[in-house]
Amino acid sequence: MEIISNNKTATNTSEVVYKHSAEEFESALQLAYLKKKKNISIPGFRKGKATRKMVESHYGEQIFYDDAVSELYRQHIEEVIKETGLDVVDMASVEVTDVSKEEGVTYKAVFTTKPEVNISDYKGIKVTKVVKNVTDEDVDNDLKARQNRNARIIDVTDRATVSGDTVVFDFEGFVDGVAFEGGKAEKFSLELGSGQFIPGFEDQVVGHNIGENFDVTVTFPADYTAEELRSKEAVFKCLIHEIKGKDLPPLDDEFAKDVSEFDTLDELKADIKKNLEERAEKQADMQVDSDINNTLIEKLEGEIPDAMYEHRITEMVRDWEYRNRYQGITVQDYLKYTGATMEQFRANFKEAAVKQIKLRLALEKIAQLENITSTDEELEKHYADLAEEHKMELDKVKQIIPADSLTEDIRVEKAFDLVKNSAEIAS
Repeated sequence: MEIISNNKTATNTSEVVYKHSAEEFESALQLAYLKKKKNISIPGFRKGKATRKMVESHYGEQIFYDDAVSELYRQHIEEVIKETGLDVVDMASVEVTDVSKEEGVTYKAVFTTKPEVNISDYKGIKVTKVVKNVTDEDVDNDLKARQNRNARIIDVTDRATVSGDTVVFDFEGFVDGVAFEGGKAEKFSLELGSGQFIPGFEDQVVGHNIGENFDVTVTFPADYTAEELRSKEAVFKCLIHEIKGKDLPPLDDEFAKDVSEFDTLDELKADIKKNLEERAEKQADMQVDSDINNTLIEKLEGEIPDAMYEHRITEMVRDWEYRNRYQGITVQDYLKYTGATMEQFRANFKEAAVKQIKLRLALEKIAQLENITSTDEELEKHYADLAEEHKMELDKVKQIIPADSLTEDIRVEKAFDLVKNSAEIAS
């Protein structure tokens, strides 16, 4: 294989012309023949018994050209990228400009390359750290949540529904007097006040009794997943079968003993406050990190190819499906249930993908400008941490994650630490 030319033709775009010799093309043609000959028929010969010369004579000399050209491309494109030294993020196009048994094959490949970016003034970034003050009300709300989780579920027959009850009911929705798809269910369980249904629905179920027929009138949000229902007013005809309430345990020392390691309610409250304060401190730190990241994104200069965003979105879609695998939900299932298109589904990830790509490029550039490196000890520690986190053998992790990739992650982490340590963080 020979690189004939390698030229930058536009921003983030390079055109490479390369060639495979006549000998290489001949080897590819022979391989194509061997792969296909068992399925080739020629009058007077049993299937698979005709020689290559007979096949080419009968069907034409170029019968194996497409397969040979494709195989050469598939086998050697990574070698082409490596030899040119291009940092490729996407293959824009490839075409065969010349092909013959005498001269071999010449390709013209157009690559989208990683952008050249710049960033400055990344030291001394000004941010404010705001730690939420934990109040007695916060502690009481946490206690109430624990009380609610430890409530005894009871059947209610002597009163109407209240917020917090779970109702078992039938409903059917109508828009302009016509029932719509997906708007009907029987003996559906709904906790009132949970926010599971669209705004306004659950509030209107409060105050009704078992056996009562009633209507709930709501307006679908403008961004509702089913496009045909957006901003439409709907009437749901409802019938309650069961009401299940909660018998809350009293908040006393016995409750503290039942739900915690403490003997008194005051000790439990003190521990709750301590945990809430630690959580508030962590959340404040995370917000500082987020503010620094957003500042770095704003300071990044450069034209970033859309292909980088699209590849990241594809990874995020794959991650979404992986996280939902235990529920047996695929992307296609989600699209069917919500009425959304794949384009709309992918659009949900666009903003996050743009931020992630820009932040990564910014930190990689800072690592380059600051000559940040990683040590073998740091690399081994990261491998060990990943093995422990994912409960995998160390050697298996090393097989999955290339050292070069993890080394770059370490450099990026150290670049962020440098930026944060130099930041002016006000309280």
